[in-house]
Amino acid sequence: MNVHVLVPAAGSGSRLSGDIRKQYLELGDQPVLVRTLARLAALPQVTAIHLIVPEEDVAFCRSDLVEHYQLDKIGAVIVGGDERQDSVRNGLEACGAASQDVILVHDGVRPFFPQEQIGPLVQLAAIEGAALLAIPAQDTIKEVFDGRVRSTLDRRLLWQVQTPQAFRCDRIREAHRRAHAGGYTGTDDASLIEWCGWPVAVLPGHQYNIKITTPADLVLARALLECGEVSLT
Repeated sequence: MNVHVLVPAAGSGSRLSGDIRKQYLELGDQPVLVRTLARLAALPQVTAIHLIVPEEDVAFCRSDLVEHYQLDKIGAVIVGGDERQDSVRNGLEACGAASQDVILVHDGVRPFFPQEQIGPLVQLAAIEGAALLAIPAQDTIKEVFDGRVRSTLDRRLLWQVQTPQAFRCDRIREAHRRAHAGGYTGTDDASLIEWCGWPVAVLPGHQYNIKITTPADLVLARALLECGEVSLT
């Protein structure tokens, strides 16, 4: 069984100001995306990493990121689609994984994922078909409609989902195929599995496995790094 990682990084980064996409902003002395890819490459479970980026960024990513930083295990730089779901589907079609291989889908702007959980996550996905990292919700969550609270949700049942998410290749390919044919768009890859009626197992994630999508996220990531709360190795 091989483990292929799909890293969708084709977003515009519109929630961060400036002309530089969020995945190319500096964290320490290297771009966020490079930090993420290097951390993935260090995992002994990972066979190949497939980077999915906008078409106009393919040459830049190959030369200025993969080659310049001598990143290991990069199998391909793949052109993304209009939406994240399209990008992952493109990656599934191009990565060359076998049916029983495990696919990890990981956000390119999550450089602090818990490395110790990846082995168990892969094994759980191989058995269950799908597994993800998540942490229990800390805040009270209310359902709001038309500016008014409709209900207060039971926090004990609510978890904040993270990546990597892991899938047996045949299952996630079929889920994407069905979703594409049925015109269904999910909020993450696991939601496509759920839409198909298949189970998704959950493993504990980590509070520092943040997704860098806003200026505040970038400030937090840099602060965590500077104070030694997280490591990039």
